[in-house]
Amino acid sequence: MRLPRRPRLLIPVLIAVVAIVVLLLLFSGIYTDYLWYDSVSFSSVFSTMLLTQVVLFAVGAALMIVIVGGNMVLAHRTRPMFGPGMFGAPQGADRYRVALDPHRRLVFWVGMAVLALFTGSSTAGQWKTWLLFANRTPFGQKDAQFQLDLSFFMFTYPFLRLLLNFLFTAVILSIVAAVIVHYLYGGFRISSPGGVHATRAARTHLSVLLGVFVLLKALAYWLDMYGLVFSDRGKTFGASYTDVHAVLPAKGILAVISLICALIFFAGVIRPGGMFPGVAFGLLVLSAVLIGTVYPSLVEQFQVKPNQQSKEQAYIQRNIDATRKAYGVDTAKVTEYSAKTDTDASVLQTEASAIPGMRLLDPSLLSPTFQQKQQIRGYYQFPEQLDIDRYPVDGKPRDTVVAVREIGRPPDGQRNWINDHLVYTHGFGFVAAPGNKVDTSGLPEFSERDIPPVGDLGDYEPRIYFGENSPDYSIVGGPGSARPIELDYPQQGQAGAEQQNNTGQVNNTYEGKGGVSVGNFFRRLLYAVKYGETNLLLNSNINDESRILYNREPVQRIQQVAPFLTLDRDPYPSVVDGRIVWIVDAYTTSDSYPYAERKSLESLTTDVQSSRLGVPQVPRDEVNYIRNSVKATVDAYDGTVTLYAWDESDPVLKTWQKAFGGVVKPASQISEGLRAHLRYPADLFKAQREILTSYHVTDANAFFSGQDFWKVPEDPATGKSKQPPYYVTMKMPGSDTERFSLTTTFVPNQRQNMAAFMAVDATAATPNPPLEILQLPSTTAIQGPPQAQNLFESNTTVSTELNLLRGGGTDVLYGNLLTLPFGGGLLYVEPVYIQPRAETSGKYPTLRRVLVLYGEKVGFGATLSDALEQVFGGTVATPPEQKPDQTANQPPGQVTPPDSASALTSALDRAQRAYEDSQKALSANPPDWKAYGDAQTSLKKALDDLAKVKGAVPASTASPAASASPSAGASPGGSPPASATPSPAPSG
Repeated sequence: MRLPRRPRLLIPVLIAVVAIVVLLLLFSGIYTDYLWYDSVSFSSVFSTMLLTQVVLFAVGAALMIVIVGGNMVLAHRTRPMFGPGMFGAPQGADRYRVALDPHRRLVFWVGMAVLALFTGSSTAGQWKTWLLFANRTPFGQKDAQFQLDLSFFMFTYPFLRLLLNFLFTAVILSIVAAVIVHYLYGGFRISSPGGVHATRAARTHLSVLLGVFVLLKALAYWLDMYGLVFSDRGKTFGASYTDVHAVLPAKGILAVISLICALIFFAGVIRPGGMFPGVAFGLLVLSAVLIGTVYPSLVEQFQVKPNQQSKEQAYIQRNIDATRKAYGVDTAKVTEYSAKTDTDASVLQTEASAIPGMRLLDPSLLSPTFQQKQQIRGYYQFPEQLDIDRYPVDGKPRDTVVAVREIGRPPDGQRNWINDHLVYTHGFGFVAAPGNKVDTSGLPEFSERDIPPVGDLGDYEPRIYFGENSPDYSIVGGPGSARPIELDYPQQGQAGAEQQNNTGQVNNTYEGKGGVSVGNFFRRLLYAVKYGETNLLLNSNINDESRILYNREPVQRIQQVAPFLTLDRDPYPSVVDGRIVWIVDAYTTSDSYPYAERKSLESLTTDVQSSRLGVPQVPRDEVNYIRNSVKATVDAYDGTVTLYAWDESDPVLKTWQKAFGGVVKPASQISEGLRAHLRYPADLFKAQREILTSYHVTDANAFFSGQDFWKVPEDPATGKSKQPPYYVTMKMPGSDTERFSLTTTFVPNQRQNMAAFMAVDATAATPNPPLEILQLPSTTAIQGPPQAQNLFESNTTVSTELNLLRGGGTDVLYGNLLTLPFGGGLLYVEPVYIQPRAETSGKYPTLRRVLVLYGEKVGFGATLSDALEQVFGGTVATPPEQKPDQTANQPPGQVTPPDSASALTSALDRAQRAYEDSQKALSANPPDWKAYGDAQTSLKKALDDLAKVKGAVPASTASPAASASPSAGASPGGSPPASATPSPAPSG
């Protein structure tokens, strides 16, 4: 018995179901995008982008269909009436024609649909190019070669090139399609020995298409002349001597020849035969080879290369001037700096008294410390790279290490959809530590800490619903009468607190305006489709007032609302006007600035910090123009995104403002509270310093030789990648006041000694502060950062004490090596941390020592003041906000009371205890050399303090007993005292 055949409606039904599913997915994606943009009040951005892309899609698809499809229809309509027999016996093409003809219309429209889809998608993807062209703003500056406003190259030229490429594609596809149709329907035949036989209609049609192609080639040659400002033929980027004196006239000649050849192809319409097209094609190829390739090569080989420096001088100078302006380094101030290695001791002591207030805490090392001391619960987390900001300490703004306590994943074994998306919804609290304050254990003294927040920042909204590590989406909100289910923060030992359950957990209901309302079934359905999650439809905790939060990372939110900007990779949190906000620097970039050197933005901004911590990479696109044109903020509680026009003179920003009117607010609307936390962006500074490694040379002849080029030194602590720039409060030579600055160093290309020091005012007082460069004489041999690190590690005293620190199962970690102009020379300051070596989850670094280098003098102390005293002599006052580490040199459990009534009695007591501890360590079997070394160090410290109190002699020579242990003040390269390694105590 045969089974019944499937109903004929099954296939149409399946197609319909698939179509409905696809349309639902597309609709849910587009509509939820609209809802998101509307929730952040940037729906105009969504509508502008969508409308522009739809129009470009439609125009591109329609033009391509008209051009290609029209030529196919024309070829079919001009087919010979007796095609199969026009040129003799039927051929293989006839078989294809017979098979295709019954389905001709279907194949045609399917082909046109596919072509329209690909063409429209490609055209829509160029919406930025169109908007820049349509809203172009003059620069008010002209290029060096053609004397055209720079806006032509930045906005018009890319669009003309795009339009020309589109027309080339359309004509080439038309030629191919026309050839196929004419061949299938008998318009021409290929046979031997007769060759090609074509009808007059086919020959005319193809001649016109080839003529149009050659005409477009003439336009391309004409446009290529302006594209020479982007040539990379010469010594530098931009039109070279050969380009200007050979390629430029060659392009003009080739444009004329192409125009003549196009006319010859058109003449083939009037006069039949293959002679005219053949002549035109041969002339075109021959002129392209001889004029376009051979002639420029001969000029380059026989005129330029033998005299390249003199020939290229003017064009190198164009490149230098354009590059410096395009990267914003043309206003850099270069000052010759003598870089002394020694000067009057009293001057050094006076200047050194201001140094102990500088930042020592390294934000790249302290994440584990923040995690252990301020995590509170295992489901909170801090970023691997902390940030630097400024907050007042005792009435003065101080460099402060900051971070927010973000929510992580639920505890192990508690992962489920409700916990992931309804309970663990937000982080809690801002944590800050002044960069120059540590307690007696080497830990940061937090000025803002704990849950609920305690500290100096006053009242602010502490909840972090939008952050760098927020969940992908959360469902929050509800009526005030509903039972709160969001974990707000843990609170133990305070039974009876409002909204607290029996576990000591305080719950919360979100009351902000962030996110998209999902109070109705339709929206819940759309988001269920978007995330493929049925719980969004079935969970009873989702109510009429629920909101869904997504796209929560600050960089992601800003990129969504301002896709025309390139964002800095380091957003940082700040407490501003009672709110935690994320501050992100945004750039306008381009690769179309004439004559300016093109560089990969990723390579310009990558250093050891970004590569080590896996910071998301910036786009790989090459750029040759960058401006910090926008400051952006994201409210950590409600997700509000605000864009401020920082560099309001930037023509690129003005162009985007025309395209997206009202999206970017004027800088005048920046509040004073926010302005106090803005800073010079790190990625821009990194790009500028890379450019200045070579473009600090402004003379074309010196640039050609390249002998004065610099490089960014490798990171001294790791020897890998580039040393990152550092935010630090410092005073530049000639200035009477300290300022928050972003600093870096340069070394010569082939050596590691210091070549220059660069800093910029990072307080964001003005949009484009000038870079300040202290250029050292090439005849000096001041240590660069790698050499300074080597001096530290090779110093006998330093290495001995570090070995003692390492001997107790701990690792020594070097912090950021800061370089400061000081006393006419350069001062290096490096904090030294220790961390348990054992692989445990609870290990974290603590600050234990500070290294200082000036000239050839090395200081190594428990505090920065101690290290400075060793280098400069005298007494360097410790500011009230910095506490000496009085227990760093003592064995565990031995603590000196910081508030002892008598400094003299305290010093004597500590000396006695240190002596007893050292004897106890020696009498152990076997002797405990680590404990002995610690005790000896404590003994020296106590004797030094005793000498200071008595005012007898300098601390470094307090007594013979003090020198019995390794001295941090020993000169570089000095050998340790004989008693530095004690002999074993006699047994019995």
